[in-house]
Amino acid sequence: MTSVFHVATTGSDTADGSAQRPFRTINRAATLAQPGDTVVVHAGEYREWVKPRRGGLSDIRRITYQAAPGEHVVIKGSERITGWALENGSVWRAEVPNTLFGAFNPFAEEITGDWIVYRDGEPRKHLGDVYLDGLSFYEVGSRAAVERPEIRTEVRDDWTAVTVPVANPAQTGHVWYAEVTDDKTVIWANFQGADPNASLTEINVRRSVFFPEEHHLDWITVRGFELCQAASPWTPPTADQPGLIGPNWAKGWIIEDNDIHDAKCSAISIGKEISTGHNFASVRGDKPGYQYQLESVFAAREIGWDSEHIGSHVIRRNTIHDCGQNGIVGHLGCVFSTIEDNHIYNIATKYEYYGYEIGGIKLHAAIDVAIRHNRIHDCTLGTWLDWQTQGTRITRNVYYGNSRDLFVEVSHGPYLVDHNVLGSKASFESFSQGGAFVNNLVAGTVRLEAVPDRATPYHRPHSTQVAGYAVIWGGDDRWIGNIFLGGDLAQAYGQGGDGQATPHHGLAGYDGFPASFEEYLERIEAKAPGDHQKFLDVQQAVYASGNVFAAGARPFAGERNPTVLEGGSVAVVEQDGEVYLEADLPPAFGDARVGVVSGRDLPRVRFADADFEEPDGSPAIIDIDLTGETKPAEPSAAGPLAGLKPGQTRTRIW
Repeated sequence: MTSVFHVATTGSDTADGSAQRPFRTINRAATLAQPGDTVVVHAGEYREWVKPRRGGLSDIRRITYQAAPGEHVVIKGSERITGWALENGSVWRAEVPNTLFGAFNPFAEEITGDWIVYRDGEPRKHLGDVYLDGLSFYEVGSRAAVERPEIRTEVRDDWTAVTVPVANPAQTGHVWYAEVTDDKTVIWANFQGADPNASLTEINVRRSVFFPEEHHLDWITVRGFELCQAASPWTPPTADQPGLIGPNWAKGWIIEDNDIHDAKCSAISIGKEISTGHNFASVRGDKPGYQYQLESVFAAREIGWDSEHIGSHVIRRNTIHDCGQNGIVGHLGCVFSTIEDNHIYNIATKYEYYGYEIGGIKLHAAIDVAIRHNRIHDCTLGTWLDWQTQGTRITRNVYYGNSRDLFVEVSHGPYLVDHNVLGSKASFESFSQGGAFVNNLVAGTVRLEAVPDRATPYHRPHSTQVAGYAVIWGGDDRWIGNIFLGGDLAQAYGQGGDGQATPHHGLAGYDGFPASFEEYLERIEAKAPGDHQKFLDVQQAVYASGNVFAAGARPFAGERNPTVLEGGSVAVVEQDGEVYLEADLPPAFGDARVGVVSGRDLPRVRFADADFEEPDGSPAIIDIDLTGETKPAEPSAAGPLAGLKPGQTRTRIW
């Protein structure tokens, strides 16, 4: 028999949890909830770290935590601070007893770990934060800097070397500095004329908001909450990866219909646990992080990293925003998961700290993951799939306003990218091989780079079992029915780079690659004999056909039947909470027609020796366009919209 437990701000933890006598805290209900039970939380503000005590037993015997229908429930990792004393000007001072924090004081914990980057002389940042009526402050390195904050209107994006505007310049003047002693934490903050005692002034005190302390608490649903203001730490793939919310190495969670924001680092984590490595590269300094990451894959297999025990999470219809590192993060624990219908924005756009593990979605070992119909904009990087992207499908997503839209790194495929709008100036980067790109709109640059100095694993299809590992020579990619736009390279990537790494508009970065597998074999046989030597430095085949290149974008020299248009433009436009694709395409675009593509039409991936399949092993069917319409059997327009026509058009895409 299942139970329903109620929680309300008017309740008591000595009550029985009924609708008439609710509990006061969600954690009290969590101590009692059994598989099949539901915890209903009523309107109000709850300042606690919810730590589930047990999980469900199956998809139909879950433990569900949900906000009461129609009621606004917010769970915060912060506490309100009063008693601020005015020091001078707009600078106020608060003394906080360390008993408020317990064993974890965010103002004493540095943002540190593998792949974080601090420049010479740059002060270390901490996990603490100050909020004024919900506005997150910036940390500065000294008491004097609190009095004289630098108001910034633009910052430099370290990866693209492009200067980008600051979304809220006034926010950069709201700064704090803290000093921690044995018994107290003293915080100085510049409130820019506001009275912190008359406003809602908070500091984060808890690492997480909804995150179990034990592993393998499976089949939990979290629905309908506002979750915010957690001091979550830096989450590289070689460390424990706690987020504001997450399953902590389990299976079958559903995180849906939530508003999740202001995680110091990562919001939703479906990632790695600590026993398989924790920042060994930066702590020990004896091996590169790459080597420790490789070891973590094998260590995870030893503790049960497989489809029976880990992954298969569903993250859907959430709004995720204003987080310092990632909206969704996960190494290893993300396998077999679905991420769909989410709105993700303002991720790592404060530029308060920098490192190489940042993105709206940042996954490692994304095996059979579906990233479907998400709106991702105004992030430093929209989606970054790093290592072991295999069986993953990125489909029907809308990217725009990002420093970069999509980056796939050191993966061997097969992975499928179809019917997306990549609308930012830097649209796609591949440091990988084995991808298929079908019916996308690529409005910005394409950057391609080989990685011959890092061998990464690939797997048996639809499995975590390692089949081998190899370096990245590039190529082995398939491009069918995409639209490419030209533009100014300097706007996307500063002055660009050299050689193959130089970004292009279109597919000209593949020039010189073989245009068929047969041509690839001919190049292999033309080299010196020897099983190893004859494969070195030989670029793999690129299969390209039916793509459209407008406004100066250029095709791959080996492409079959490209359509090259004079002029043409596209733009992603927001209006009244909706998103539109505005296009102006020449009449010749009407001749660019592409039939429905399936996995049977895509050559196998060479290294993984695998096909483009659905998770059940059947051939992938690529017949749903960006708006959710099933494409007709006869050939339709290139790009993500089956009904896209020449001339001026305006189509709602979100």
